[in-house]
Amino acid sequence: MGFNVPSGPSNGRIRPRVAHVVGARPNYMKVAPVFAALDQRCTVDQYLVHTGQHYDAAVNDVFFAELPLPKPDVQLRVGSGRHGEQTARALEGLEGIFLDIDPDLVVVPGDVNSTLAAALAAAKLNIPVCHLEAGLRSFDATMPEEHNRRLTDHMSTLLLTHSEEANENLEREGIPSERVELVGNTMIDSLLTSLDRARERQACRDFGIEPGAYVLVTLHRPALVDDTEMLVRTAAALEQLGKVMPVIFPIHPRTQSRLAELGLAPNGGVRIVAPESYERFLSLQADAAAVVTDSGGVQEETTVLGVPCFTLRDSTERPVTVTHGTNTIMGLDPERILEVPALLERELLRRCPPLWDGCAGERAAAAIERVAARAAHAPIPVIREPALCVA
Repeated sequence: MGFNVPSGPSNGRIRPRVAHVVGARPNYMKVAPVFAALDQRCTVDQYLVHTGQHYDAAVNDVFFAELPLPKPDVQLRVGSGRHGEQTARALEGLEGIFLDIDPDLVVVPGDVNSTLAAALAAAKLNIPVCHLEAGLRSFDATMPEEHNRRLTDHMSTLLLTHSEEANENLEREGIPSERVELVGNTMIDSLLTSLDRARERQACRDFGIEPGAYVLVTLHRPALVDDTEMLVRTAAALEQLGKVMPVIFPIHPRTQSRLAELGLAPNGGVRIVAPESYERFLSLQADAAAVVTDSGGVQEETTVLGVPCFTLRDSTERPVTVTHGTNTIMGLDPERILEVPALLERELLRRCPPLWDGCAGERAAAAIERVAARAAHAPIPVIREPALCVA
């Protein structure tokens, strides 16, 4: 890749090197607070590598502009494709990048194919791995993300978790507790930082809809989108829901492609719109009467926003959003979408999970700098540990 990097730690490297690998938009919100906190601490040199698993330049550029992330040092552009094909392209490219950068620690967030590829490339080069958002389990072996999570966790030196349930999952799998650290949810740091600006936008008014008067929908997982019968039933249910209350549907490119293939176009009260920037989508979530989704991150964001969330999946790797938050698991049953208006009459718990407080990035940064320093055989930074905070 031709990086101009200084020599290794044994030959005079001043600070440890940390490489963050992102590949999909949810990764940006998870990494941004950690990157910003490490940048302020000035204890490591950081590199940002974008695999290009999500490659819509118009949307990606806006995400980077709205979050405290610099332009990536490397853009791989692996693009879309079958899971094995996409993972293999990322693995091949990342191996060469790591050989050039020579990082002391590789940070991988989430559970996408880029996450697994980066962990595998680093592990094969004997580079320690930090998994940000470790320990999540849906216990659904049909989900590609479940395999990515498990494999990445078992290759990682440092596992940063966002809930006690995640710690318990790792303990059951025999991962030593000294490798695990509960830091909280870094994605919520991004949400809380951006929330005031997002609320001011009132993006729903751009569609002629008042705050609190609509349902926001996001659907992209293969179980719903790739199954023709499921997608037909989902489109029909959304059209029926749109007759009761407006529906705003920022559509994933895969979902849009499948609807076009089948000649489906939910209409009436359903407004199908292009993917939104981070702050605009956050604005739509914050002002929604409810959200219908199959996304993991949306379950977490709605929990903090206090917005009822209805998840069209049989399971969730984020059970804390059900026990503490606003999430209801509807099952893989599109017709249950029609229950949403009646279910909105229920009183919700609306309780924020512990450590989802806006300071998770600081706690994660403290753990990362310690492990990176040990890996680089550098002095452990003497910096006051971040205190718990309330956003």
